[in-house]
Amino acid sequence: MTTFKLPELPYAYDALTPYMSAETLEFHHDKHHKTYVDNGNKLIVGSGLEGKSIEEICKAAYSGKNQPIINNVGQHYNHIHFWQWMKKDGGGNKLPGNVQKLVDGYGGFDKVRADFIDAGTTQFGSGWAWLAVRDGKLEVSKTPNGENPLMHGAQPILGVDVWEHSYYIDYRNARPKYLEAWFDNLINWEHVEELAA
Repeated sequence: MTTFKLPELPYAYDALTPYMSAETLEFHHDKHHKTYVDNGNKLIVGSGLEGKSIEEICKAAYSGKNQPIINNVGQHYNHIHFWQWMKKDGGGNKLPGNVQKLVDGYGGFDKVRADFIDAGTTQFGSGWAWLAVRDGKLEVSKTPNGENPLMHGAQPILGVDVWEHSYYIDYRNARPKYLEAWFDNLINWEHVEELAA
């Protein structure tokens, strides 16, 4: 039986200030992510997807056009990694080996940064911006709502949440400012490297 659990944050609520406030993390983790977990646990019962890994569930829900599972289990997957993709004193352009190779193959750090921020800025409504690997190459993409690159045949290695609850308390409607601050100051490149290996 598949049971989803809300993971603990890997840092204190105030660890990411001034780029992400304790208030944002409390609402985002304790309320929004918990809701995806609770809904996912209800939706998985009788779905035929019990006992599968979360990655398998994401792919099967997408191919089966099961929107409630796409949104809730997809969001749970996205957030499990979102918390890990951030750390105090993160960001910077000193990248671990595999990530550096992927970035070089894409066209360099500045191009990745610009395209990633643009993807997040231009995602209309709620969704995510991503770095993902497809056939050994890095790609930048964006997805609506709870979708992720797994559902589109790629392996996500970095994602940023552009739902308003992820930034509105701190940045109001200035999504590009949030994305720049997030990319430059919060990314945990070590977790990106783990997923890129």
